[in-house]
Parts: sequence; structure tokens; C-alpha cells
Amino acid sequence: MKVIIAEKPSVGREIAAIVGATTKKDGYLEGNGYAVTWAFGHLVALAMPEIYGFKGFQREHLPILPKTFILQPRQVKEGKEYKADPGTLKQLNIIKELFTKCERIIVATDAGREGELIFRYILNYLNCKKPFDRLWISSLTDRAIREGLQNLKPGGEYDNLYYAAKARSEADWLVGINASQALSIAAGSGVFSLGRVQTPTLA
Repeated sequence: MKVIIAEKPSVGREIAAIVGATTKKDGYLEGNGYAVTWAFGHLVALAMPEIYGFKGFQREHLPILPKTFILQPRQVKEGKEYKADPGTLKQLNIIKELFTKCERIIVATDAGREGELIFRYILNYLNCKKPFDRLWISSLTDRAIREGLQNLKPGGEYDNLYYAAKARSEADWLVGINASQALSIAAGSGVFSLGRVQTPTLA
């Protein structure tokens, strides 16, 4: 069995129709030797400072510079705390089970830096070592999908795209976390948000 992972359910359904995976399952479609599943955008992201032992906004913690970044499932706020989103955990478990059973993975997340990051973060979080190929298409017409499936590329050809996305993600974390905490501490009250893209764009 081959597993195709798309970035979102709607794209997964389009691809599933082409490969003949028409049987609906919980979190994926199956048939004709394929299982087509999906993420909901970023299922996995860089962990927040609390995971590294930095609770609250404290001057002596800054700058927060993790030696190794930790990945965690997407979080949702419950009261004053953040917890893993139950829907995210469920879909990650479905993806993990499919990855474990399959012979090969076909990556069908969006063709670009962010799409590559979404898949690689899932792969790394699940500690999956299976080989994977890349479906690189810029439209979802039947013809584009069919041609893309006939011209799959080894996943390793997109390593540099992943490294660029990973560097951007970590830079956003470092700037956003440290700048936001520093400003909030300097202000003396309230929580203020700064970001690498957000602040200059909105300003």
C-alpha cells in the first residue's frame, strides 16, 4: 500500500478520486492500493518556551535560545493553559498508523516551502524513516494530478527547500518569542506581540 498525504482534506479528496481511493475511512480514503490522508495545515509546530522550562515572562530568561528545537502537536488554549488539540492528536495517530503499514509515502502537501515544512514536521514528530516521493503540482485538475503522479521525484531532492523552511520557522520563533516577552516585560503590564513579519508589515 502507498500512502498519499495532502495538506488539507479537500485536496486529499481530489487526489483520492484520481487514484481510485473511494472507500471512506476515519481520517483517510482507501482503495486501489492507496490510502489518501491529510493534515489540517500545521499539525505539528515548534514547542513553546514552557516545554524548555521557561514559565512566565521573566527578564532573567531572555534571550531564550533552545539548543535543539522540540516539535509538538498544535496547541489550543484552555483557560490560561495550552493543551494539544484533540482533533490534531487523532489525525496524527491516523497518519502514524498509515505510515507504519505502508510501503512508501507520497507527499502531496502544497508545492512550496510551507507545504514541505508541514510534511517534514509531521514525519520528524512521528519519527518515521520510511522513504517518500514528492508530488509537485501547481493545480488540481485531473490532468495535472495524473501527470504529477507519473513524474514523482525522490523526496531528498527537496531537502534544501525543507532546510529553508525550517530556518524561517526557527527564526520566527526566536524573534517572536524573545521580542514579545522583552516588550511585555519592559512595558510593565499587559502582553504585547511582536513578530518578524507581523510587526513591520502592520507598522
